[in-house]
Amino acid sequence: MKSIAIITARGGSKRIPRKNIKEFCGKPILAYSIEAAIRSGVFDTVMVSTDDREIADIAEKYGAQVPFFRSEATSNDYAVTSQVIEEVLEEYRKRGKVFDEVCCIYPTAPFITGERLREAMKLLEDRDADSVLPVVRFSFPPQRGVIVEDGYLKFKWPEYRTARSQDLEPFYHDVGQFYCLNAKSFSNQRVLVMKKTVPLILSEMEIQDIDTEEDWKMAEVKFRLLHEK
Repeated sequence: MKSIAIITARGGSKRIPRKNIKEFCGKPILAYSIEAAIRSGVFDTVMVSTDDREIADIAEKYGAQVPFFRSEATSNDYAVTSQVIEEVLEEYRKRGKVFDEVCCIYPTAPFITGERLREAMKLLEDRDADSVLPVVRFSFPPQRGVIVEDGYLKFKWPEYRTARSQDLEPFYHDVGQFYCLNAKSFSNQRVLVMKKTVPLILSEMEIQDIDTEEDWKMAEVKFRLLHEK
């Protein structure tokens, strides 16, 4: 079984300029994803998919391969992750390399560890899954959420307004860190959340969306807390 870690790090970033290589707790944030993939010991190839020379240089400095650059089609604001993965796998095919398993890792996910990647890849094989998705439970039950209608609050689902939290079905959401994929299943279904997607449930302390400067600061605080323990 051949496996590849694909770290997606294009140059464009609107909300946080140069986000993928911005310094995070002492080094470019991209470095954390690369180092976790290498430390996991489960990938035959760890590569970065980018359209940016500076990002490529940093990726190679921290041990990743950058054998080719992204096309214009997968470098714009509208390209989706599945298209990037398809392009990378096709480029490797042209070079005579075919992979059985793929792990797509985001470049702004410093909470990823080699241990979690190993656990996810083992789940992919042990459960004969199409994909493995890290998720976290919503801290507040969505069933008791409210919406604004005509300027007033109302329950979206009034039938749950008096329900106890512990009696409601748990809801989870994608944490935006990585996706482990069976390459054949991905080739057939062409989506990340496939028919047989197994969850890897994480804690709130292992995750943080980083879309704004405030998110960035919060992530650094959380990261330092974790690494002080």
